[in-house]
Amino acid sequence: MIFFVFIGLLSCPLPVDASDGKCENWPAWNSFRSKFVSDEGRVVDRSLPQHVTTSEGQAYGLMFALIANDRASFDLILRWTENNLANGDLTSQLPAWNWGKRTDESWGVIDGNAATDADLWIAYALNEAGRLWKTPKYSALAELLAARILREETAEIPGLGLVLLPGPKGFHADETTWRFNPSYLPIQIMRRFAVTYPDSDWKKIAETSLEIIVRSSPLGFVPEWVDYQTGKGFLSGNSAALGSGFNAIRVYLWAGMLDSRDTASHILLKKLAPMGRHVASSGTLLREINTPSGVVKESASAGFSSALIPFLKASKQGVALHQQHQRIVALSPLDRTDNYYDQVLTLFGLGWLEGHYKFERDGTFKPRWICTES
Repeated sequence: MIFFVFIGLLSCPLPVDASDGKCENWPAWNSFRSKFVSDEGRVVDRSLPQHVTTSEGQAYGLMFALIANDRASFDLILRWTENNLANGDLTSQLPAWNWGKRTDESWGVIDGNAATDADLWIAYALNEAGRLWKTPKYSALAELLAARILREETAEIPGLGLVLLPGPKGFHADETTWRFNPSYLPIQIMRRFAVTYPDSDWKKIAETSLEIIVRSSPLGFVPEWVDYQTGKGFLSGNSAALGSGFNAIRVYLWAGMLDSRDTASHILLKKLAPMGRHVASSGTLLREINTPSGVVKESASAGFSSALIPFLKASKQGVALHQQHQRIVALSPLDRTDNYYDQVLTLFGLGWLEGHYKFERDGTFKPRWICTES
């Protein structure tokens, strides 16, 4: 059986790493842009009747435009984000997380609360765009956003320290209870901010973020949401902690893309290994898991396979990596127009595998197109 699996690997090779790649355009971004990015720069989730736009979608659009060296689209997406999610000024407020068709049929902000994951990726995209495209205004805006995140989306929690909350409001149920979303904590961004802003608290945030991911995943399966209560710790048995679904799958994605020299990479690959082992042994990808018991609830979409690609490669699960890549090819998620989230995960996962970008040990972003300058 193993013999035939390896024959398959040889006859259908996986994409090359960045070091083997040539400078080239990114067709997957061109396709995504044509389907999901409006002429005004709004990233539209067409899977929902409200055709919503989230700050997350805008953040990912900025990252993909940067990966593709598409400055025109980057500027368009940034302008729409600022004008529509931040009342025209990202220097004065965090962007609202949800915009779309409201109940009165008008269009605009549906929920004005911010989402920390989106804010992190927007600030990171701006910081790296400022460096790579030599544009000081991007760098200045990134610094302001990063500082605002620390002021408005953090809390000092007994037993944990200074931590990132999922947003400014709604995640502190009472005096002793806080709620977290582990997928909102990409360590590479915090590494980069700790270097870029050395007098800030980003190094502490990286440490507590890693602790949250590890301590909230007792069996190595990451929860969607998890509550923390002083004196009791993470409440992994409650309903909020069940699942390894839409949000949580990104934890494996961010972890898999960490530089192998980062100590967090070793810690997370070891802690989250049960997911990789399950996929390797069963050939099945999980859509949702009861995290305390590890019981599988349903299978996953092609986007989930894409999100696991970097994790499986970093974990040296070659057979599972091949199986999931073949599953992506068979399901062809990039051919559809109604699967925004699947396509986001696919662009991140396959874009990394194909060498269009990577993250350095200190979180520095390195897209393939900079090889034209070397």
